Amino acid sequence: MSAQIKSKQQTRIVVVGNGMVGHHFVEQLIQHNANVAQDGQAIHICVLSAEPRLAYDRVHLSEYFSGKTAEELALTTPQYYQQNQVEFKLDAAVVDIDKQAKTVTTVQGEVLAYDKLVLATGSFPFVPPIPGNDQAHCLVYRTIEDLEAINHAAQVSKVGVVVGGGLLGLEAANALKQAGLQTHVVEFAPQLMAVQVDEGGGRLLRSKIEALGVQVHTQKATQNIEKGDSCRYKMCFADGSNLETDMILFSAGIRPQDALARQFDIAIGERGGIKVDNYCQTSAQDIYAIGECALWNNFIFGLVAPGYTMARVAATHILGGDLSFLGADMSTKLKLMGVEVGSIGDAHARQAGALSYIYENQPQGLYKKIVVDATKQKLLGAVLVGDTSDYDTLLQYALNGIDLPEFPESLILPAGSEGKPGLGADALPSTATICSCHNVSKGDIIAAFDNGACSVGDIKSCTKASSGCGGCSALLKSVCDSELSKRGVEVKKDICEHFAYSRQELFHLVKVGHIKTFDSLLEKHGHGLGCEICKPAAASILASVWNEFILKPDHVSLQDTNDTYLGNMQKDGTYSIIPRIAGGEITPDKLIVLGQVGKKYNLYTKITGGQRIDLFGARVDQLPEIWEILINAGFETGHAYAKSLRTVKSCVGSTWCRFGVQDSVGQAIDLENRYKGLRAPHKIKFAVSGCTRECAEAQSKDIGVIATENGWNLYVCGNGGMKPRHADLFATDLDSATLVKYIDRILMFYVRTADRLQRTSVWLENLEGGLDYLKQVVIEDSLGLVEALEKQMQLVVDSYQCEWRTAIESQASRKRFRQFVNSDKVDSNIVFVQERQQIRPATEAEKQSYLQQADIKTSEVV
Repeated sequence: MSAQIKSKQQTRIVVVGNGMVGHHFVEQLIQHNANVAQDGQAIHICVLSAEPRLAYDRVHLSEYFSGKTAEELALTTPQYYQQNQVEFKLDAAVVDIDKQAKTVTTVQGEVLAYDKLVLATGSFPFVPPIPGNDQAHCLVYRTIEDLEAINHAAQVSKVGVVVGGGLLGLEAANALKQAGLQTHVVEFAPQLMAVQVDEGGGRLLRSKIEALGVQVHTQKATQNIEKGDSCRYKMCFADGSNLETDMILFSAGIRPQDALARQFDIAIGERGGIKVDNYCQTSAQDIYAIGECALWNNFIFGLVAPGYTMARVAATHILGGDLSFLGADMSTKLKLMGVEVGSIGDAHARQAGALSYIYENQPQGLYKKIVVDATKQKLLGAVLVGDTSDYDTLLQYALNGIDLPEFPESLILPAGSEGKPGLGADALPSTATICSCHNVSKGDIIAAFDNGACSVGDIKSCTKASSGCGGCSALLKSVCDSELSKRGVEVKKDICEHFAYSRQELFHLVKVGHIKTFDSLLEKHGHGLGCEICKPAAASILASVWNEFILKPDHVSLQDTNDTYLGNMQKDGTYSIIPRIAGGEITPDKLIVLGQVGKKYNLYTKITGGQRIDLFGARVDQLPEIWEILINAGFETGHAYAKSLRTVKSCVGSTWCRFGVQDSVGQAIDLENRYKGLRAPHKIKFAVSGCTRECAEAQSKDIGVIATENGWNLYVCGNGGMKPRHADLFATDLDSATLVKYIDRILMFYVRTADRLQRTSVWLENLEGGLDYLKQVVIEDSLGLVEALEKQMQLVVDSYQCEWRTAIESQASRKRFRQFVNSDKVDSNIVFVQERQQIRPATEAEKQSYLQQADIKTSEVV
């Protein structure tokens, strides 16, 4: 396809390559044409793509295996290019460049003239020269066509190996794992991601990757690939060991795609790459190179952000500007197979005089390291594994040369009662890079406000900040809010477009106005029909205040999927069943019932970290009958699906343990039974330890209780999970009555004042005055609220109902639990396979294979 050329006088720019960087270059020219359309100075753009499709998002390629389609990965469409007068040709690899005539020839024989030629040919996967590497099912991971080949090979394989343990290798391993293969990673170096992280970070990263079921083999040099004994192939290593596999995925790095430069006498580096200057010009007149094919200052930039900067530089230079490329920061923050990893600057402390601070928490799987200069004033680098919440702050310190706080280690240590030293938006210089993908500085954002931008949305539209990887969104909002406040603009905290109120304000409106339905709330204080933000938030508030059955007709349409079906929906459309086991204490008879239910309904069974038993794989139509059995046996709903109290974990305490000083089990059961009906802005977890040995891990919970010789110590606002936080000591040596009183007040104050979906840890950190202020409110009654808080909590306690008991006793509610509203048929797409003597959801490849068999039965173990 091609757009009609309007004028022979137009400057003709031919772009060879339509990857992410090539497309970004085209977007710069499209914007130019839009700006000069009235002046007749538009340029003609011609894009030559060697692939059969236009640009797509290579950064998120692995999502193809979790269901994302090629269309969803696309960065542009033929219609968009046509609308913007961009001529484009697919399957149009360039085979000739005539620098004198200024023409290029495609593989189809078409000759195209250019005034400026831009090479955006990218890179190609490096395949080590191993004998046997060219056999079937030995593949690379680079294009959508590669993904299709991998998917096809995975359907006839059980074991897959990725050669390469770097960033791309781990992404490829994730692709194999998502395809349902037993996955291995083979790496020549002593550790994973050796370029980005140090030895300590690499050690933790390996343990996390292996915990996800991927086997890692380091310091392995593959000598040859031969026929296997139990699998298709055998990889033979230099140390005499071997590894059998059905398919091999090479992801051992990239090489610049510089073949055209080599062939047509354009200067290249000693180790490859098309040499460019600060304007991305090559040695050939009117020919530019950008992205991974370009070699600047003897360096190839393998990240998309530097490529985008090169694209802007080349476009600006062609159009007469003076923007230059002076290198790029190679810091990166990413999530590999669910594991957060961040790397900044001199991560290996190679600079002379560099000093390191390291924080490692093995039980929580955290590794944080900062590298500072000899004066301890400047940040040189950082490594973060397991938690990258500090990345944005550390990056700004490093990029902008901001002086470090007096104790630099405080930047990576867990927040204490005074919190971590902050680096607010006002502390950043105007040159600070806010969005590295699109090279947007704080100064650019201020200039955009000067030119009429009025909101974060406006800034995103005119600067494209946060439209790349999205990792800068929180920092962008902070800068925008700060700048708007300086200009006298009120920074609204409206929950959504339908309510001009924050969650806290809505809570007070509901309580003071005795509002009991969403329709009434909308009629009195909102407008429109509501949305997926305000409806669940209102549902939570109504439940916290009035504690009515959430599946009542007035409330059911507000709930999200999990609350609607009183169970957590899993990836295959089935649901989990998690009955409450207060304090982790359970009788043998109840254990037997759970086993019988699991066996009768063929459910996957697992012990949780919260001392409960999960039953996975129930169809929605099976939920009422399963819960009827459990309730008749004395169980209650565990609220695992809800933003509410989940569990109260306990050790055996003084009843059994020789170190215990109080009855931690009894206390845990009492607390769980008291707060089990409380709905909150986010989930809540408790733990009670019978002594300071802390076997219940109470200091990582929202509410933690630790026994002492004189009573109980109360800890508040900790959490594990993605962003762990150590709980703060709130009060010591409390008797049980005072302990409960304080917890009542703390939780209800949290329910009243927290933002939507805000954990207690974040709530406390954002609470003006922090822990001391909370103590004043709860212990000293500084706001005169404690009586009201206790009264509200007692209302919740007194009105508790087991939601599943209410649901199964109501025929109207039971009717909701069916797969199809107009049929009693079950979902034929739910297919399980056997693994370790239990079921698991079939992968897409397994599902298609089994469903093709005539004797397959829906939801049966195959």
